[in-house]
Amino acid sequence: MSSINSYGYSPHPLSSYLEWIQKILDSDKKENVKPFIISITASTSSDLERMVTDIQTFRVSTGDNAITPSRIAIELNTSCPNIPESPPSAYSPLSEVGLRDLLGVLRDANASDPTLTIGLKLPPFVSRQQFVDIITLLNQFSYSSPDSRPFPFAFLTCTNTLGNSLFFSEQTRSSISMEFALPTATGGLAGDALHPLALGNVYTFAHLLKSEASLTDMGLIGVGGVTNQEGVKRMQKAGAVVVGCATMLGIHGVKAFQILSTQSLGEHGPFV
Repeated sequence: MSSINSYGYSPHPLSSYLEWIQKILDSDKKENVKPFIISITASTSSDLERMVTDIQTFRVSTGDNAITPSRIAIELNTSCPNIPESPPSAYSPLSEVGLRDLLGVLRDANASDPTLTIGLKLPPFVSRQQFVDIITLLNQFSYSSPDSRPFPFAFLTCTNTLGNSLFFSEQTRSSISMEFALPTATGGLAGDALHPLALGNVYTFAHLLKSEASLTDMGLIGVGGVTNQEGVKRMQKAGAVVVGCATMLGIHGVKAFQILSTQSLGEHGPFV
């Protein structure tokens, strides 16, 4: 069960997502503990600052900034492979401009409000130096003094889709007559075909984070080819503290979570 897509970023503005979250919160009459990860991105620091301000204003309005742990987190998407002329910033993390500047905005937001949970969504990496470069960048935002503030970033999501992948139409279930599965020909690969690489990314980051004193508290969200309960368990064994899915969700809808979560709670952690 694999998939391929040529989607870029969402056509819906951030304000729509905040409205939808508010509706979910309002609809639950019980004590609401449902977490929300708002995945955002920006090409400039000023754009990111505005989005973070909007999210923080929303968190204050819901009282999320007054509880620990908070329910509403920010995930910076550094990894979409389908944006023309804009390669994933995580593939060049040590450049003088780009990802470092965006992380600075998020660090400042966390310094102003330590209840804000922040993570990064990463692309699939294929060489060890790519992993090391991300660790090097993260360490630039750590605090060395025992009296300093906590490290501003809480989690890494591994991994987004693998770009420049190609399916011919006869490889898919689509009834549309085209040469390729996508109008753009190439796109982002997900599902079972991505699973071994996603596992390797989670495993490698899990070991690298453990070796860095300032990063040991970071968690890993494992995503990529989780299409059955065995996939959930493999992600947990590789080092993920939370497991997610996308292809499975696209096929089965929210029932996917029921399918994957059955009997998946074990010694390695929960499925969410």
